Amino acid sequence: MTTSSLSFTIRPAVNGLDLRRACEVRAEGYGHHMPSLRQSLIEPDALDHAEGTLVLICEDKKTGAAVGTARIQTSRRGPLLIEQSMALPESMARLGRAEITRLATMPKCDPILKFAICKAAFLYCLSTQSRFAIIGARNEALIRQYRRIGFVEMNADQPMVPLAHAGNMPHRVLMFDTLMGPREWQANPNQQGLFDFCFDTYHPDIQLVERLGAQPRIEAMAA
Repeated sequence: MTTSSLSFTIRPAVNGLDLRRACEVRAEGYGHHMPSLRQSLIEPDALDHAEGTLVLICEDKKTGAAVGTARIQTSRRGPLLIEQSMALPESMARLGRAEITRLATMPKCDPILKFAICKAAFLYCLSTQSRFAIIGARNEALIRQYRRIGFVEMNADQPMVPLAHAGNMPHRVLMFDTLMGPREWQANPNQQGLFDFCFDTYHPDIQLVERLGAQPRIEAMAA
């Protein structure tokens, strides 16, 4: 296994200030494309503070600025938010699963940042025995990006699904099998680089394992 440094760090948000900074990235990242969403994303919501939820924050190593974030909700405490809007296949619903939401990066960030966030999410899914990672996307270019790294569209032959927790906006829902997906990467010469990045390279700047053991639940901040 090789060791490689990144231009940023990725770690769990562990206090209210971290969460506020993650929300600022959400507001900027989503608001850059959909200005109407900016104000609604600037504040943490109930799921950010819930048991079974992890919020990641990414910080530029030179400036310390928050440059990326994602939220991961596991099914350890009950159904995922997305299950309010669509029924999952029984083969998925009976296994551990996680939903990745609020994935956002700042404009002009390091091009590898988004996939590094995905690596952190995949590792977290494996550590929580979440067999499937589920994500929703609206933009066709973004959908293609997820397909390239192994996500598969659910109900691809049907219309997009309006997601209640995303303003009822239609989304294409995709899933990644965290057990079989890496094996498929390894077997496909065109995707070997994905496997190498996620599982054959140690990134000390992804500080997931070290932080999780001491991670407290983020308490709601007073208004």
